[in-house]
Amino acid sequence: MRVRPRRRRPGSETPVTTLVIVESPNKVRSIAGYLGDGYVVDSSVGHIRDLPRGADEVPAKYKGQPWARLGVDIDNDFEPVYVVSADKKSQITKLKKLLKDADELVLATDEDREGEAIAWHLLDELKPKVPVKRIVFNEITKEAIQHAVANPRDVDMDLVDAQETRRILDRLYGYEVSPVLWKKVMSGLSAGRVQSVATRLVVERERERMAFRTADYWDLEATFDAGEQHDPSAFGAKLHSVDGKRVATGSSFGADGRLKGGDKADVVHLDEAAAGELASGLREQTFTVRSVESKPYTRKPYAPFRTTTMQQEASRKFGWGAARTMQVAQRLYEGGFITYMRTDSITLSQTAITAARRQVSELYGKEYLPDSPRVYAGKVKNAQEAHEAIRPAGENFRTPQQTGLRGDENRLYELVWKRTIASQMRDAKGDSVALRLGATATSGQDAVFAASGRTLTFHGFLKAYVESHDDASKAGDDAQTRLPDVAEGDPLTVVELGVAGHQTKPPARYTEASLITELENREIGRPSTYASIIGTIQNRGYVYKKGTALVPAWIAFSVTRLMEQHFERLVDYSFTAELESVLDQVSHGREDRVAVLQSFWAGDGESDTGLKRLIENLPDIDARGLSTFDLGEGIALRVGRYGPYVEGPPMVPGDGGKDVPTRANVPEDLPPDELTLEMARELLANPAGQEKMLGSHPETGLQIVAKNGRFGPYVTEALPEDAPKGAKARTASLFKTMSLDSLSLDDAVRLLTLPRVVGTDVDGTEITAQNGRYGPYLKKGSDSRSLETEEQLFSLTEEQARAIYAQPKTYGRRAAKPPLKELGDDPVSGSPIVVKEGRFGVYVTDGEYNATLRKDDDLETLTAERAQELLAERRAKGPAKKAAKKGAKKTAKKSTAKKTAKKSTAKKSPAKKTAAKKSTAKKTTAPTSPGSAD
Repeated sequence: MRVRPRRRRPGSETPVTTLVIVESPNKVRSIAGYLGDGYVVDSSVGHIRDLPRGADEVPAKYKGQPWARLGVDIDNDFEPVYVVSADKKSQITKLKKLLKDADELVLATDEDREGEAIAWHLLDELKPKVPVKRIVFNEITKEAIQHAVANPRDVDMDLVDAQETRRILDRLYGYEVSPVLWKKVMSGLSAGRVQSVATRLVVERERERMAFRTADYWDLEATFDAGEQHDPSAFGAKLHSVDGKRVATGSSFGADGRLKGGDKADVVHLDEAAAGELASGLREQTFTVRSVESKPYTRKPYAPFRTTTMQQEASRKFGWGAARTMQVAQRLYEGGFITYMRTDSITLSQTAITAARRQVSELYGKEYLPDSPRVYAGKVKNAQEAHEAIRPAGENFRTPQQTGLRGDENRLYELVWKRTIASQMRDAKGDSVALRLGATATSGQDAVFAASGRTLTFHGFLKAYVESHDDASKAGDDAQTRLPDVAEGDPLTVVELGVAGHQTKPPARYTEASLITELENREIGRPSTYASIIGTIQNRGYVYKKGTALVPAWIAFSVTRLMEQHFERLVDYSFTAELESVLDQVSHGREDRVAVLQSFWAGDGESDTGLKRLIENLPDIDARGLSTFDLGEGIALRVGRYGPYVEGPPMVPGDGGKDVPTRANVPEDLPPDELTLEMARELLANPAGQEKMLGSHPETGLQIVAKNGRFGPYVTEALPEDAPKGAKARTASLFKTMSLDSLSLDDAVRLLTLPRVVGTDVDGTEITAQNGRYGPYLKKGSDSRSLETEEQLFSLTEEQARAIYAQPKTYGRRAAKPPLKELGDDPVSGSPIVVKEGRFGVYVTDGEYNATLRKDDDLETLTAERAQELLAERRAKGPAKKAAKKGAKKTAKKSTAKKTAKKSTAKKSPAKKTAAKKSTAKKTTAPTSPGSAD
């Protein structure tokens, strides 16, 4: 909090104090510095209220209600129950105390639906008795803040309704559908309006890859010489057609590996032999130029960044995930370097256009400045509120060098700055040339080769900025290929001519950038939610990264199959997009909140199936069938509690004399499209879950079995069928020096003696020797001491154990190891980043936050940028949460401000007017959050 000296009313000695509340504490200092005397600036620290997340957040009076677990009174116009989260109560108390000394309240939360909702929640929670103003700004600069204060407005209740409708709808979706996943697939899963659709997209792409069949095709590649009089004289070309028919390329084949059109396909499909024969018949021939086609081309600048295009470009250029991009952008916005980073808009204010044109003229010259400003029109359907595009903040843009920024902040600022400047520059101009070169082979076949070139005659905006492509092999917009200035009929000499074989490729997996593009093209989700959606589907275990590609886990196949079979409408792309459009209409006051929720929940008629009816009429679901995927020859992939495994013949003896199928665990990092029938056979031939019968225990007579389980190899006793209910078999992990292949019965018997009671300490506490995940150790109560060798587990005496406990405890099992790698300073904390090896594997740390390396991270190739990304993701999750105090009372807050704000709703429907008068500050019960929102 920062307080400026108090100002006084004109003509009065009475001081005036204005309390300004922003969302983020990071904005407080800079905004306070831009305001005049008498302003007290503090923050809400994000959302202050939400629907209850668990049963413990619900007051007793609501717990018996049938709708209690939802946190939404579905029988009373879907009135939500809001509670102040435990971690925000102290902040609310602080804000109330500040408000007592204030003469007016200014709500300065972000200029979007979430920000508008936070402003209303503050209004409803604080219940101010002083005048209230709502201000918004697109950038944190002195001019923007002062302009906002001079032009306040009221809280926009249409935007509040839009956010509330979206939140309630997502709660209904998540809390009704997620429990079905728990029961029929696996506990801990979740469903969501956009997350389930995003998961389906990734799964469908993998299905396409699994069904894909490659096709082989061949063509010819040649180098020609046009003669010394040309510069350049040599150039490359590829076979285009034979006897007037185009040569087949990758696009000529379907996903089944066959030519599109079958026998009627009007292309020449060359195999290796035919291509080789044609090449032999052309090498000694003289080629001539059949045609020359030259034409000018113009390329216009790219539009300024909006949220999604910024995320996509940061992914292409820096390899950043959407979450990292938004974290860096948030810091730049709060620092006053760029405008608000959550926007659909590509328009620039007149101030920004003037600043950009000024810099174009100063930095590149007037020849790069168009005669009139460029104006960009948004193409995003149902774009949110009238924000500006993402651009450098201020009336005069700072160059990257002038900002003093470093690391990630400097890289992203430079990207935004270049894109903005380039958007106000002249078109790039050039010439494109297409050549056709022909010759007749000794076989009589007429072969035509094609070559294309491009030169830039004026770089225009490309002088400042060149956009990257998702396909790294694709040439950039500034790439140039020069061809010799030949004319039709000119002879050409063959320098080199050879055959080239190709294979068609399956559709590429989505990356974060391309998935965001797909969601946006389908009009699903909002720019502000894409980063969290991609984070959610990864955190839930539905999707993981392999390099930059998003790979679906097998659990995602099971979940998607259930959703498609029993909740088809909820994961239908058109329905989801239409629902997004309806929700947007609420923000414009064109749709009624209650009507939208009623339609989603109960349906529009008998023929329509709302969510309630889908849940009530849910048929019996074959859980095993959902998690079984046939691979052929009696082999199937199954999704089990501990991960995916393959199951199939040959049958092996099991308990009770019944044969059971062979099973083998599937490596967690094996992509689904790589689990072929052949791969499954290999896994079954060497199953990770194999069992080995070692014989009977000499004392108990029970059979001892050695197994390879989820956490490594172990031995266990097979309990008899008449064993008492709840009896547990003795189990012991193998030492690291042991293997299943060489394990003997004696070894197993010895292992089963662990843990071993060594004796007691001088205080009478029992000491045991145990083999743990991290090696051998002694245990006395909660005090553990490491042992140097596994043999000590069997040989250590009571006296020796007491001697060990008589020594002061040293934390850690060994002296600290030196870092495995040093990667420079972290741009956020400024502390050095080092790579270390810990109990749970290799991790990176800046001394404050630790981030474990992912499955596809390699220590040898780990870069500073990747380490910074891992730390940024970990930092975004915040410090470890402390357990909330049990039995903490939650106070329901009644809605009064919303009722007041709804007074000016004369044009709204009677239903909406009635709903606006009702209290929305209630509480309810809910199970442990199954996930919701997008």
